[in-house]
Amino acid sequence: MPIPLTDPTDPRVEDYFGLTDVNLRRRLEPERGLYMAESEKVIRRALAVGHRPRSMLLTPRWVEDMAELVADVEAAGAPVYVAEPQVAESMTGFHLHRGALAAMHRPELPEVTELVRDAQRVVVVEDVVDHTNVGAIFRSAAALGADAVLVTPRCADPLYRRSVRVSMGTVFQVPWTRIDPWPAGVATLQGAGFTVAALALTDDAISLRELQADPPERLAIVLGTEGDGLARSTVDAADLAVQIPMSGGVDSLNVAAASAVAMYAIQPQ
Repeated sequence: MPIPLTDPTDPRVEDYFGLTDVNLRRRLEPERGLYMAESEKVIRRALAVGHRPRSMLLTPRWVEDMAELVADVEAAGAPVYVAEPQVAESMTGFHLHRGALAAMHRPELPEVTELVRDAQRVVVVEDVVDHTNVGAIFRSAAALGADAVLVTPRCADPLYRRSVRVSMGTVFQVPWTRIDPWPAGVATLQGAGFTVAALALTDDAISLRELQADPPERLAIVLGTEGDGLARSTVDAADLAVQIPMSGGVDSLNVAAASAVAMYAIQPQ
């Protein structure tokens, strides 16, 4: 049975304190080995891939509608707490309009070489700091058949609540890990048999259409941070640079949009 909660400072639910404090959560969640899953759909996707819940929080109006999810979380050995909307908002910092939040155990990340062993298409995300963009990139990766995503050390956390929400939980479907050190990791991918293509506006860049016409068997495409794009050292280490043909006086797309275009183009035939 769900446990009623009336005190927004109850230590049993400290995982949910201050969820809108991005700087705090960036540090706190990895340290505690947890991440937050928001909404019934996202929580179900997390459970479906074997992630273990620590607890779940919801408001009274959702208890009946989410009875099956409540039962699944409780069957996994985690408590379910029910709080009135004002209590939940005081605790988390926002209105729980998606009905439910779950604190989940953060899974252990695999080694890069293990993750890409059987992959044909890999996406590397370099220093993208916007959680919305990271979530959108993972959603494109899931939809367009990328085998794995690698994120560099300074890249935003794919398991941060906003990233998970924007990805619609697809961050749980796509195998991923951090590639560190970087850009030395380019050599790791090359050693594993990948052609590494940097998505960059350089004078010697080939068109994405050219790459699409004759793609290598194993390809890793590298996407750069918002604003500055890829580091020069990354472009120099890559096997080739690639750019998306543009018109209308536009020189580039948002990194999330560019990721979708690139992943669609490089899908294995």
